[in-house]
Amino acid sequence: MSLELLINDSIKESMKAKTEARTRALRAIKAELLLLKTDGSSDGITEERGLKVLQKMVKQREDSLAVFEQQKREDLALIEREELVIIREFLPKPLSEDELTALIQNIITQVGASSPKDMGKVMGEANKQIAGRADGKVVSATVKKLLG
Repeated sequence: MSLELLINDSIKESMKAKTEARTRALRAIKAELLLLKTDGSSDGITEERGLKVLQKMVKQREDSLAVFEQQKREDLALIEREELVIIREFLPKPLSEDELTALIQNIITQVGASSPKDMGKVMGEANKQIAGRADGKVVSATVKKLLG
């Protein structure tokens, strides 16, 4: 089932259940997907593009949450926390540190990397294979550690 259909079905269910926070978060996802769909590119909503949108939404909410907590705005922070939980439901299960290290070690072997100079090759392949299951900064740090 495509992400768009999954979100639409989830919106219907949450409206029937009258869960306001879930409906709000799902509508935000739907709005972002609609923007993606009408952005002029001919790609439409591929799984990869949908994951990127969800990751972007998570990052935005994490940043907002940090600001709201710093400003002691618990009312707004609560909304961001609720939406974060719901958006993350539609992302793939994150990789553990051990799984990530093993996957990157495998990629290093595949591309034949041997020094930090080969980091670009490794990162390119890692971004394809990991797509949405680990933060880019963590992936980069792991690659540096394994190549260094």
